Amino acid sequence: MNFLYIFALTLLISVLSPSTSSSDISQLFETWCKEHGKSYTSQEERSHRLKVFEDNYDFVTKHNSKGNSSYTLALNAFADLTHHEFKTSRLGLSAAPLNPAHRNLEITGVVGDIPASIDWRNKGAVTNVKDQGSCGACWSFSATGAIEGINKIVTGSLVSVSEQELIECDKSYNDGCGGGLMDYAFQFVINNHGIDTEEDYPYRARDGTCNKDRMKRRVVTIDKYVDVPENNEKQLLQAVAVQPVSVGICGSERAFQMYSKGIFTGPCSTSLDHAVLIVGYGSENGVDYWIVKNSWGTGWGMRGYMHMQRNSGNSQGVCGINMLASYPQEKPAAALANFLEFAFHGNAVDWILPYVVRIDSTVARMITQFVTRTRTCALSVLVMPQEWRQWREKPLGSLAVGIPFLKPGFSEAPFISGNFGAMLPLLSGSMLKGKDSRFRCKTTYTLEPVGLKHQNSFVDEWSLKNYVGSD
Repeated sequence: MNFLYIFALTLLISVLSPSTSSSDISQLFETWCKEHGKSYTSQEERSHRLKVFEDNYDFVTKHNSKGNSSYTLALNAFADLTHHEFKTSRLGLSAAPLNPAHRNLEITGVVGDIPASIDWRNKGAVTNVKDQGSCGACWSFSATGAIEGINKIVTGSLVSVSEQELIECDKSYNDGCGGGLMDYAFQFVINNHGIDTEEDYPYRARDGTCNKDRMKRRVVTIDKYVDVPENNEKQLLQAVAVQPVSVGICGSERAFQMYSKGIFTGPCSTSLDHAVLIVGYGSENGVDYWIVKNSWGTGWGMRGYMHMQRNSGNSQGVCGINMLASYPQEKPAAALANFLEFAFHGNAVDWILPYVVRIDSTVARMITQFVTRTRTCALSVLVMPQEWRQWREKPLGSLAVGIPFLKPGFSEAPFISGNFGAMLPLLSGSMLKGKDSRFRCKTTYTLEPVGLKHQNSFVDEWSLKNYVGSD
């Protein structure tokens, strides 16, 4: 949204009183419609929306005229919706209690010094604000946001993952646009051995049939999820200091609908009906707050974000934000499988190997960007078959990546970027060794034992059925 427009509209509201004439309201509505691209199918509908707009205008000006509130309301993108319409289309946290079997409580002590403030947006661990539209799938956006965050923190790669896959395919407990819970979404991703990208399985803002062909890549995986103990703000703070966290809140208050900026303090109930993502925390003028990412587009709040009061003195938190918090976890081994591309750099190496090999593939292929000054003529290809399971006996992933090395059986860690270098000692026995003709070397590949435990036994051999030399 244009910031100059927001400033001008806010200024106009401030000089108009609740008793402003109908012509002034009509002019304001006309300006608002142009800015938000709103059009209506009939004059009757337009007249109805004008009345709704005027009612919301009265509510906004009444609140802002108090002068003692820590937050400001505005005629945002939802100013032509009644409060009832807004509640029925923009929420979606399931009212059903969470199955106790899915509660994964984990109480931890203070780990190091907790920073006074943190903003995961500044660390590149938060994707752009999304818009759930008129689909009650807030739970899916909260879950994907948490998954995107931990994946970035562990792998160094920020990948936007698919809410639509959760809406259409996660049907064991969740109900698509009819509502759901983040923990069930996390469990689906674990059971499914990953989740697809937003690009491959795009959002449609409606229910549909699961497209199993689209969900095969499973680009991002998680290992487990943890529930923050209920009404424990200290534990929640510790969790957010480590990663973005999914939370349930009460988002059905009218002030929530028209929120513009500032630290939201309520009033609101603790009847949880909406899901959001905490992406940080801070303080302003002595008031502590959470940084909350919503899924209502950038036309709401502070470009899609809200500051909600922290340390309110209520154990449940403002709008119940301390009551239902959880976050996914991803271990480095699973993170390894999530890299879609690796950038190698050094005196003699400069290439990217992004090609993905399916877990059911019988052909290992190499796609490389060759640099003429590179003298390295040996390449090791790391393949992760379905049989290879990591610490929690979960399929590691479905990727194959190329690793340059200078000596047979030895990978040069200094050439490896990101967290991958730290994994090389654990994976050194799993390399497929060989040479590539593009480096003027004969292409030969042999397979060595993995040496990693699989269900209390060692995997001794794999078979590479086919290798296509240099395509």
